[in-house]
Amino acid sequence: MAVAHSEKRSPSTAARIKMEASKAPNAHHFAASLALSRSFSDAPWWPELYNRAFPTLVSAVSVHDDGWAQRGGIDRVLTLSCGRVYTVDEKVRTHDWPDILLEQWSDEARRSPGWVQKPLACDFIAYAFAPSRRCYLLPVNLLQRAWRLHGRSWLKDHGQRRAQNRGYVSTSVPVPISDLMQGMIDAMLVGL
Repeated sequence: MAVAHSEKRSPSTAARIKMEASKAPNAHHFAASLALSRSFSDAPWWPELYNRAFPTLVSAVSVHDDGWAQRGGIDRVLTLSCGRVYTVDEKVRTHDWPDILLEQWSDEARRSPGWVQKPLACDFIAYAFAPSRRCYLLPVNLLQRAWRLHGRSWLKDHGQRRAQNRGYVSTSVPVPISDLMQGMIDAMLVGL
């Protein structure tokens, strides 16, 4: 749905934050990201993607309220006809980038782990690129093991992106999709 803005209206909070973010290279602003994420949570393409991924899907319930589920990284609960339940943390990028931005630190100064390294209650990260409607369903345990195996080299090779937030800075690593997929393949092999 397109939203028309009058020239006399001031930009929305999310739009102002996005404009500020565009002034700082390599900065990613949490408030703008959260506002965009919430606007995408009811996008009509989510059910289509989940139906393709899970042909026996019977429900896909969005979790909006702040609570243990949201804090554990659960944005949606998927139920299959067999009764199996999967939980998903949804991440949306507004451009088709060639990388997946892995949040290393949610608060860099306090060393609070980001979603790629902290314990999460969800089964999958659904990492979507809105323009193309492409989505990578990343199993959380496998993704986090790949980070433990390759995180330092990804950081060295690809650098960090910082998100300026009120009172803290979060950092993420832009890992090329091919590198991440290879890292996840490596993470599937567990030996003694």
